[in-house]
Amino acid sequence: MKVEPISDVKYIKSIKKLLHDSPRNKLLFIMGVNTGLRVQDILALKISDVKHANVGDRIVIREKKTSKENVLMINKEIKEALDDYLSTIEAKEELFLFKSRKGKNYPLTTYAVTMYVQQWCDAINLPGNYGAHTLRKTWCYHQRKTHGTSWEVIAKRLNHSSPSITRRYIGVKEEEVEEVLMKSI
Repeated sequence: MKVEPISDVKYIKSIKKLLHDSPRNKLLFIMGVNTGLRVQDILALKISDVKHANVGDRIVIREKKTSKENVLMINKEIKEALDDYLSTIEAKEELFLFKSRKGKNYPLTTYAVTMYVQQWCDAINLPGNYGAHTLRKTWCYHQRKTHGTSWEVIAKRLNHSSPSITRRYIGVKEEEVEEVLMKSI
């Protein structure tokens, strides 16, 4: 199933508000929409990877899908959500950051995150198809539309091997192409 980005910032704010009393899920959402990393790479993080991180720190990770190196940068919002979450759990460094509630030291699954994201979107009455990959696509969409980041920089961040893959992520719609075609030179 193809999933969409959350393109309206008001819905992003609504989900953050919805997750206010769930520090783990709030951190998961904030990391997802602020890093551009695949959910499987976020879920692979251990508490030891981030426990002592500060704003501006870069944490090198190895992507599961590509085996390429990538970085997780800790921004202010991630740091606040991380500190909030870590204050609510027994932060043993060997544990997964997003530990499943199913006993031993297992991380959440991508499938579980897909279910969470769809539930969050349903809870705020956001129509459409949403899932784990929505978080990465949301980052891409807002980098391009809100912050004006070039597609080349987004492609580099995503470790994409082809521009056509990045184009699918950044959410160029037909209406946007037609709007450009109406501009005179």
